[in-house]
Amino acid sequence: MENQFIKFAIENGVGKIALNRPEVLNSFNKGMAMEVQQALDICNDDATIRAVYLTGEGRAFCAGQDLAEATADDAPDIGYIVEHHYNPIVKKIRNIEKPVICAVNGVAAGAGANLAYCCDIIYAGKSASFIQSFCKIGLIPDTGGTFFLPRLAGFQRASAMMLLGDKISAEQALNFGMIYKFCEDDKLQEEAYALAVHLATQPTKGLGLTKRLLNLSVFNSLEDQLDLERDLQAEAFKTNDNKEGIAAFLEKRKPVFKGE
Repeated sequence: MENQFIKFAIENGVGKIALNRPEVLNSFNKGMAMEVQQALDICNDDATIRAVYLTGEGRAFCAGQDLAEATADDAPDIGYIVEHHYNPIVKKIRNIEKPVICAVNGVAAGAGANLAYCCDIIYAGKSASFIQSFCKIGLIPDTGGTFFLPRLAGFQRASAMMLLGDKISAEQALNFGMIYKFCEDDKLQEEAYALAVHLATQPTKGLGLTKRLLNLSVFNSLEDQLDLERDLQAEAFKTNDNKEGIAAFLEKRKPVFKGE
């Protein structure tokens, strides 16, 4: 897969996606959106890929939409951009039954912040910041922001962030429950990628079923969720990784999971 706007590689069972328009703080244009979608499809379909790692090149994670493209004379309607550029990315990240780790380096603004929020585990560099910048230009949050941020930070905080456009530091984001961890900037890629590599050695089928349960827990009643836990536990119990995990426990050794 040749790319112009992202870097994509498969290493150590991890599909590594790096947004690569550093000269414009990795803001999204159509080409980048299409390449991210294609990379996610590969990560979903390739059984050798057991975790996904998403980050940005340069001094920013993602500054959101490239406004020069969106306001050009030949630009499509903004609703078209949201529907065809961003929404498929969010759906692919949530539906891929493998862990998606996001490493936020520098600013994550607008759609860039909301792209991070839809991932499974978020790391951030100490100097990273998160901004719901839409209100500054009279737009509304998209890319799943109004869905994920209230569930991460709570309704009041999400509402304030979206109505005021305040810059949220990595430390604040951690305290608000918006990210999993933050670390020194020069350690971010090393630590976050090490987590992705670790997850790529774990029981992928079970992790994927867990992710499916978390997705559906937002909508299900307690009874429905309990029924689904029962059904998916039975499915997980039949996997080879479950058999390996039990055997390793009984034999007092480290398990070797194959993602099967």
